[in-house]
Amino acid sequence: MTFNALQKNKQNIIYGISLALLLFLLKWLEWRFVIMDHAFEVYAGAIAIIFTALGIWLAIKLITPKVKTVVVEKQVFTNPNFVLDQAMLNELRLSTRELEVLQLMADGLSNQQIAEHLFVSLNTIKTHTSNLFLKLEVERRTQAIEKAKRLSLIP
Repeated sequence: MTFNALQKNKQNIIYGISLALLLFLLKWLEWRFVIMDHAFEVYAGAIAIIFTALGIWLAIKLITPKVKTVVVEKQVFTNPNFVLDQAMLNELRLSTRELEVLQLMADGLSNQQIAEHLFVSLNTIKTHTSNLFLKLEVERRTQAIEKAKRLSLIP
């Protein structure tokens, strides 16, 4: 039965194969035309693509920060029988709000979190922080916390 179907459609099969061969020949000629007649443009385009990819890769490598994590272990002493040194508090002229901000800084809260916790603006917290730094004669939060613990202002 299949042989009879092939005999019946022989002309259609030959026509299809000849069209496929002609299409293959046209594509081969088109490819040859593109490569032979426009070889410089093809090579220049390939080189441009390679250099663009290389530039993007190099930019990513150079811009990506080299993060080096250093773990510093420091022994922290906590005093279970903490007593606030009222004389030192008066000597430094710290307000109760500044002491509260200092305690929240020691708890590890950011300025934004402290502002939300105390229901004040971020600028108010920044002002309290700068006042604390001036009064404690320090430049950083960690220094302020360490000095406040040494002076028995916070536990």
